[in-house]
Amino acid sequence: MFGGERLSRLGLFSPESPDAEALHRGLAHWNHRRLAVATPHADWRVEIAEEARMKRLEGAFIEDFRALVAPLVAAVPRDPAGFIAWFEALKMSGPGQWDPLFAWLEGEASLEDLRWFLTQEAAGEAGFDDLVAMTQVKLPAQPKLELARNYWDEMGRGRAAGMHGPMLERTTATLGLTPAIDRTLWQSLALANTMTAFATTRRYVYQSIGALGVVELTAPTRVACVDAGLKRLGIPPQARKYFALHATLDIEHSRAWNAEALEPLVRETPECAPFLAEGAIMRLICGEQCFETYRAHLWAHVHPVVYAAE
Repeated sequence: MFGGERLSRLGLFSPESPDAEALHRGLAHWNHRRLAVATPHADWRVEIAEEARMKRLEGAFIEDFRALVAPLVAAVPRDPAGFIAWFEALKMSGPGQWDPLFAWLEGEASLEDLRWFLTQEAAGEAGFDDLVAMTQVKLPAQPKLELARNYWDEMGRGRAAGMHGPMLERTTATLGLTPAIDRTLWQSLALANTMTAFATTRRYVYQSIGALGVVELTAPTRVACVDAGLKRLGIPPQARKYFALHATLDIEHSRAWNAEALEPLVRETPECAPFLAEGAIMRLICGEQCFETYRAHLWAHVHPVVYAAE
């Protein structure tokens, strides 16, 4: 077994979606359609019917996932200091942290290996800026202001050249990557589907805040490894800018998110702490499953005897 199967039995399966791959590919295509800019059309009733069907599939997956992580968050502290200490400890001990994939990407991976990895990551990218924007709706003032500051940074503080999304797109173009849902591993799609479900569903607002916060907390080490690997292979600074920027900026983002979003939410509404924790753990598990599956693919030709034994 190659790993990356921890989420494979979660969700509602049917003849149209008989397994995790079909389920998450279908959800990914639906998310792409429903979040795209559109215009009024005559088939709006069909669209609503499809949305109801897909919402049931999305909800069944998320609720099964929540049940999976329930034992991991049952005892999470509900006081602000205790919760922040628990949350920050995820950087060292959370699921998927310090996966050996990233040291390998930094020091050994070929350009083709990195191109394959980044294609998977780009296809599963849900758009941090849009997730933050959707999550902040109707939040209390202090967390809402922190999400606004974070969003403004994502928007390059009003400069098109500094926008993070297009920055990643420039990397994709420079490396000649062609990400597509139907060529992406389902684990990467499951990550994007989970983040999108959180941000677009008001009952999962706290999970979204926890998930976005844990990205800021844990991403810097990983993106620094990717940046170093690209630099080792001669990729110019402009094409690496997205990774170099997030290796440092996200450290400050994480401190601010914890102090200005998580801490006041737990202080004012202690019962939200398990939901914030759920989002964080679920996001980390999604990453863990991606990393396991990426290694199975990338290392099959590097360590063939090991993978043949499995």
